[in-house]
Amino acid sequence: MFPTHLRHVLLMVALVLTSFLIAQESASYLRLAEIAHIEQKVMMPMRDGVRLATDIYRPKTDAPVPIIFSRTPYNFNGWGDGEERTRGYDQAYEAVKRGYAYVVQNERGRYFSEGEWDILGVPLTDGYDAFSWMKDQSWSNGKIGTYGCSSTAEWQMAVAALDHPAHAAMIPMGYGAGVGRVGNFYEQGNWYRGGAQQMLFTSWLYSVQHDPMAPRLPKGIKTEDLLRLQRFYDMQPEYPSVDWSEGLRTLPVADIIKNAHGPQGIYENMIQRQPNDPAWFQGGLYHDDMTLSIPSIWFCSWYDVSISPNLALFNHVRNNAPSPEVADNQYLFIAPTLHCAYTRATENTIVGERSVGDARYDYDALIYGWFDFWLKGEDNGIKEKTPRVQYYTMGSNKWQTAGQWPPAAAQLTTFFLNSSGRANSLYGDGMLTTTKPGAADNPDGFTYDPLNPVTSYGGNVCCIGNAIQGGARDQREMEARNDILVYSTPPLTEGVEMTGSIECTLYVSSDAKDTDFTLKLIDVYPDGRAYNLDETIQRVRYREGYDKEVFMEQGKVYKVELTPLSTSNYFAPGHQIRVEISSSNFPRFDRNLNTGGPNFSESKPVVAHNKVHHSATYPSQVRLPLMKQ
Repeated sequence: MFPTHLRHVLLMVALVLTSFLIAQESASYLRLAEIAHIEQKVMMPMRDGVRLATDIYRPKTDAPVPIIFSRTPYNFNGWGDGEERTRGYDQAYEAVKRGYAYVVQNERGRYFSEGEWDILGVPLTDGYDAFSWMKDQSWSNGKIGTYGCSSTAEWQMAVAALDHPAHAAMIPMGYGAGVGRVGNFYEQGNWYRGGAQQMLFTSWLYSVQHDPMAPRLPKGIKTEDLLRLQRFYDMQPEYPSVDWSEGLRTLPVADIIKNAHGPQGIYENMIQRQPNDPAWFQGGLYHDDMTLSIPSIWFCSWYDVSISPNLALFNHVRNNAPSPEVADNQYLFIAPTLHCAYTRATENTIVGERSVGDARYDYDALIYGWFDFWLKGEDNGIKEKTPRVQYYTMGSNKWQTAGQWPPAAAQLTTFFLNSSGRANSLYGDGMLTTTKPGAADNPDGFTYDPLNPVTSYGGNVCCIGNAIQGGARDQREMEARNDILVYSTPPLTEGVEMTGSIECTLYVSSDAKDTDFTLKLIDVYPDGRAYNLDETIQRVRYREGYDKEVFMEQGKVYKVELTPLSTSNYFAPGHQIRVEISSSNFPRFDRNLNTGGPNFSESKPVVAHNKVHHSATYPSQVRLPLMKQ
């Protein structure tokens, strides 16, 4: 027996140790543990023997339950400090309290998962094998719903095309990085827009790709060892911060991560791929030759990096469904936010610098109503009470509904570019008119110097660090540049709603073999504020398709169709509709060096003298989806 005073000391030590251990458990974890069976670092086997690290949270019941499944390249280890560490526990709690098992898994090659990681290049069978494993568990009712935003959404479409019998429903949100080719969009997972590189992936891959020389855990490591290790070691590197506003200026672009002393990985390989490279069609991207039959709610947002291809995919799935029933099980939701920022809407939602009003929405009711119907079989009427399309109109600041996208009342109205040849800058004479130009061609010319590009200000961005602050921002300072052509309607005497896809046809010429043309759509307020709505670009060498390069000849005029833009915006009386045209929007898109060579490996640009033509012969125009009153 210990002496009394020693027993008291030991008791105090035990209490201190217990308090310390409890402190290591976050409040979110403890709350979850009250209602859930928790199994962490379950090593789920794939058909090739690779094991993927998986955390499982399921209700404390003997009855089989449906599963909400999230697969991600990001770290979900909940041990440690910070909101990011415990967010997964909060998501699991919301699912478990509603009677679902919540399963989160790291992609192949990420953190505690075995194998080699390749963004969207891991085998599609990983998703299929995960579905089969979960379906066969004694606690599973055999119904699985997939859910997540961005990198937890982008893998869902291609795996859904495999049509696993347990995959009962999905809710992809901000899913553009999973779309390869759909219709006229050859984005290849947000890598391209109109054949120009979207530079978000350069900064994003710096912060996520694992260096091949990085330490690795032993193959076949036991779960009990992983459970011990995860409390103090989770294989998440600390990447030094980079000033991407400067770092993205590095030439050649193939050396950007190298010059930032970043990790080696797949960037150097991906940067060399052309838009139609066969490698894009061998990984996990969804392409429009795949059949998709899973009931889905597609979540998009107006200031997301890929709003237009996202909308094109929704229409493609509905229009090419193998049955009317499949088409009827597709729904669309569009919020007025940045990438994956749905729940950040407030009574006064500010996107960039512009207020778009009260954009709040009961997302949980929609999401869990959908899963309750498809995974639990509840007769909750979710399909009947959910409009086919729900979208938010900025300017009038209200939620609206439609039976299709775009709404049936949206009619394309042609506005022609016109000027006396001096549309340069905000102070020029560029006009948007519904009257076709006359016979005289008065082209608007400007000089594009890749070493002095038009810099991105606001816009539809994601994952690009401090290089761009996204959203709607006043463009007047940018519009003072002479290398931006500005075309505006007169102030509107009546308000007009523009909802749908904006199309643009330009007739252009250049003294360079290749160059880019960019376009922004702007809402101009009576006091002069000019808020961007969407933007696009086209690399001219791909004007005849992405399977070939066709270069320009000096003195010739070429017809160029830009990839469509998308928005829903009300232009109040006194406002103006404006488009800006230039040849750069950097670093939103990489700079075309104008040489006609391999842009990714070059560092010596050519200055281009570019023109936009507008006449009866060259009717440069935008076609705007105005809502019929």
